[in-house]
Amino acid sequence: MATLGAHKKHKVSIVGSGNWGTTMSKLVAENVKANPNLFDQTVRMWVYEEDVTISKDSRHYDEASELCKGTQKLSHVINTVHENIKYLPGVTLPSNVVADPDLPSSVKDSTILVFVLPHQFIPRVCDQLAGHIVPFARGICCTKGVDVSEKGIRLMSEAIGMRLNIYCGALSGANIASEIAQEKYSETTVAYDPPPMDSRSPTPKVSPSSSQVDLISPSRVNPSVRSARLQPLPSDYPPLSQENVRKLFHRPYFHVRIVDDVAGVSLGGALKNIIALAAGFVDGLGWGDNAKAAVMRVGILEMVRFGKAFFEDSVKTSTFTEESCGVADVITSCMGGRNFRCAKKATETGKSIYEIEQTELNGQKLQGTSTAYEVHTFLKSKGVEADYPLFTAVYNILEGNVKPEQIPELIEPKD
Repeated sequence: MATLGAHKKHKVSIVGSGNWGTTMSKLVAENVKANPNLFDQTVRMWVYEEDVTISKDSRHYDEASELCKGTQKLSHVINTVHENIKYLPGVTLPSNVVADPDLPSSVKDSTILVFVLPHQFIPRVCDQLAGHIVPFARGICCTKGVDVSEKGIRLMSEAIGMRLNIYCGALSGANIASEIAQEKYSETTVAYDPPPMDSRSPTPKVSPSSSQVDLISPSRVNPSVRSARLQPLPSDYPPLSQENVRKLFHRPYFHVRIVDDVAGVSLGGALKNIIALAAGFVDGLGWGDNAKAAVMRVGILEMVRFGKAFFEDSVKTSTFTEESCGVADVITSCMGGRNFRCAKKATETGKSIYEIEQTELNGQKLQGTSTAYEVHTFLKSKGVEADYPLFTAVYNILEGNVKPEQIPELIEPKD
């Protein structure tokens, strides 16, 4: 019944090809195959082109093969051996994943865009996409971060929506890419609140040619400044209901819970990285699990406080306390995520976290450090740093103003 009256299918593109982007391409490609009545069978993945070499210890190495003679383009290697040998080695990608190094080509005619990029690259990529996407496209942002400055705070999904004039939901959770790629069970949270102009019924009705829609709460009668002029999804496509969006991501090993709190899901994915840095600092001191638990407790409270203070009309406390994008993501990130690991190693070795980032992350970037700086700038502009002692402590540790050993004193409530 979900596709009654529809004869076109949704084409899906993945914008990004790091370990998380490649993992997302894998599970989405599996799902379009499982739902051929909803989705086009090819998933294009935009690849930031790089030169790579197939090493002798790779399962694809064959000294007689031209592919193994000298450097090759990453996109060519992915399409030939169906593996991202640099960012997700050892994991076979479905044959319907097509790597494309040309950004406009990778999104041509796609009605669903899945963004999986470091948050600092979102503005530039969106500017390059402008004018190259269908005007009624919809997005899902899997990027964990926020765009924060003294002027205010903007969600990544919101930034995408405003730059491209599309509605964009968010996906976030306790999601370590390598484990999901190996099909180890996990769960995630997808926030998607279909714009009213997009029919939620089996037989779509005619919608206006365009209208101003709030990107945080699309059903709001009077859109806020966080809005964009959207084109309705044509009625000859299956409706992008929460049910159909779930079908794009849910796998037997990757369980999806759908909510409508885009702000809460986005903030959880961003702010947990600051908490993970703090957990790494105390673990690097050898203080054990009790210390990590204390840091996590304070951090979750600050996440809730931040959301309710700056997105009071839409954020739900339950998003942080009950969903994978909240408490579960904090736990996972404070046990083994990259922000935790780099902060721990920096404390253990006495090196700066930026030195560790360069040597440990294979060219990828930490999200926690940039988010910590941006959040601090925002909180300082509001004069409320004291209300967020853990976030402020992490910033000051990164700046060298205080030491990790001072965390207990800094986060203790002041009478």
